[in-house]
Amino acid sequence: MTSHRESVATSIANKTATIGIVGLGYVGLPLVRAFIEVGFTVYGFDVDKRKVDRLLLGESYIKHLPSEWIAACVQDKTFIPTSDIGRLGEPDVILICVPTPLTDSRDPDLSYVESTTRQIAATLRPGQLVVLESTTYPGTTRDVVLPILQQSGLVVGQDFFVAYSPEREDPGNPDHSAQRIPKVVGGIDEASLQLALAVYSHAVVQTVPVSSCEVAEACKILENTYRSVNIAMVNELKVLFHRMGLDIWEVIDAAKTKPFGFQAFYPGPGLGGHCIPIDPFYLSWVARQHDLSTRFIELAGEINTSMPDYVIARVTEALNDAARPIRGSKIAILGVAYKKDVDDPRESPSFKLMELLQSRGASLSYNDPHIPVLPSMRHFTVPALASEELTSEYLSSQDCVVIATDHSSYDWDFIVEHAPVIIDTRNATQHVTRHRKRIYKA
Repeated sequence: MTSHRESVATSIANKTATIGIVGLGYVGLPLVRAFIEVGFTVYGFDVDKRKVDRLLLGESYIKHLPSEWIAACVQDKTFIPTSDIGRLGEPDVILICVPTPLTDSRDPDLSYVESTTRQIAATLRPGQLVVLESTTYPGTTRDVVLPILQQSGLVVGQDFFVAYSPEREDPGNPDHSAQRIPKVVGGIDEASLQLALAVYSHAVVQTVPVSSCEVAEACKILENTYRSVNIAMVNELKVLFHRMGLDIWEVIDAAKTKPFGFQAFYPGPGLGGHCIPIDPFYLSWVARQHDLSTRFIELAGEINTSMPDYVIARVTEALNDAARPIRGSKIAILGVAYKKDVDDPRESPSFKLMELLQSRGASLSYNDPHIPVLPSMRHFTVPALASEELTSEYLSSQDCVVIATDHSSYDWDFIVEHAPVIIDTRNATQHVTRHRKRIYKA
């Protein structure tokens, strides 16, 4: 008699296994594409019915995934978007790609993971593989996800299988699409590991097996904590070097000519995106559960979260030089996406800058070619604004322009020519030669 492991392994090998992806955001939707392009049928689950309805109409809400591709996959039924969570029993493999934010006290918020796992447990059947991809602290898969699934009465490693594989997504980067990034995989047991490796091996360039779910979970936390700490260091040096009359970007450019022992990180107006501002605090939290403090990580977090205040100080300084207060001044934010050339605003420091400027009485506006209307944000009070057209009249009517995101489509010479005062947080204007006295680096 064929075991459940053998049955699902065979269906994965011949691609008759169906894949279910829970959470159709910037991680889940590219993963949908990765599996469809190698011949799998994919169910896409999301509790946001508006997203599902748009997908069913063949509309993409993520810039680097074309609507034409979505429409073709929905039409030929290789992609089945649904908000019917009761259908979670249909796919053979379920990948969980839901948010893992922080609470107001900067503790892990696993409510999305827990509720999704409960929904899976309600329809769990023999032969299903469940893989958590959401970034989290080491121990989540074994201590949180597995006990909920075991409430089904099924036996892990025999009836169903569980693994962890951290999402690695770089939105908008064509060189690092989901298919081209190696996938770290850890299993609850050997059977789960081998099945997870088998399914991912079809869709990604390389799989990297590790000894446990905990190692895979810690791997993702390490990756992003490494970036957070190094960004904090250059942010701190930016403030120091400014006081010394040195340009941090020129210093970094000089240092990175060393062919060994140095990797360039760059300062900015604050951290953004779905990982770096959040993940290190997961590690700090789990350290406290083990009676340890992570002083390095917490200090990096303090420095990075203080950068919007530093930018506001530079805005104040620049306006003072023009004999103007912030209150009543017209201030334009250029770029509200968290990084250049994407339509992803998650945790963008632009929203914190807006909050701080608005609290000081500034008259705000913004431009972002990728985000036509400001979305509502979980942790920020966002004004109801639409992107302004970047004309010479608009720029010259502002008292100050803050470059928060350095989109490639911006014409920096044009912006500097027409804006009276520019706060450049990204070194975007480094090659502009005219009107440099208008530029304040921050």
